[in-house]
Amino acid sequence: MEPVFGATTPEAVASIGVCLGGRVTFGWLDAPAAAVDRTARELLGWELSADGVTVRLTEVEAYSGLGADPASHAHRGRTGRNQVMFGPAGFLYVYQIYGMHFCANVVCGEEGVAAAVLLRAGEVVDGLPLARQRRPAAKKDTDLAAGPAKLMQVLALDRSANATSLVDGSGPASLAPPRRPVLEGEIAAGPRVGVTSAHDVPWRFWIAGDPTVSTYRRAPARGTAPAAG
Repeated sequence: MEPVFGATTPEAVASIGVCLGGRVTFGWLDAPAAAVDRTARELLGWELSADGVTVRLTEVEAYSGLGADPASHAHRGRTGRNQVMFGPAGFLYVYQIYGMHFCANVVCGEEGVAAAVLLRAGEVVDGLPLARQRRPAAKKDTDLAAGPAKLMQVLALDRSANATSLVDGSGPASLAPPRRPVLEGEIAAGPRVGVTSAHDVPWRFWIAGDPTVSTYRRAPARGTAPAAG
């Protein structure tokens, strides 16, 4: 099956979800790890649901595990922590930062080659009352999931979701195609956030002008652990 990137025509939209042998698959699941930046763009607008709340993804970041991305947790090879990044695609890679917050990545690429897309921010499109309960400090609804840790909080996901599937219904979270695909002209790109190496690689993608996108902060001083997949 050929990867589906930037689905902007009726034909491409129809091919986002394809039934093969009784199961539904998606084009980005078959995309190569080397195309992780394109997969990240493809995931904008997709909807992540868990525990009564659904978030439409408005900001993501790509991370390669091919040995050329020092910001990636998989840059130096497979470990107990990052092994889920080596596939198969469609699983969650969840890790903890600052000893208290969780971040989620969608694993992508061919099995055995690490790559992942960090889920940075989104718009709560279902379960708004629950999301407000989980993030009472948010001043506006647009702030509810405007950051990777905030997104996890509104979905009530933590490290226990690590290595669970997003696509076969067996995990606590599920990922569904967008109600309206994001057009190529709506996507902005820029440097990544919170990493000490390769932070100027323009692999952070967001829906231009969307109020739920997180505030950009340049990378911290060297010596801080990578903050993304």
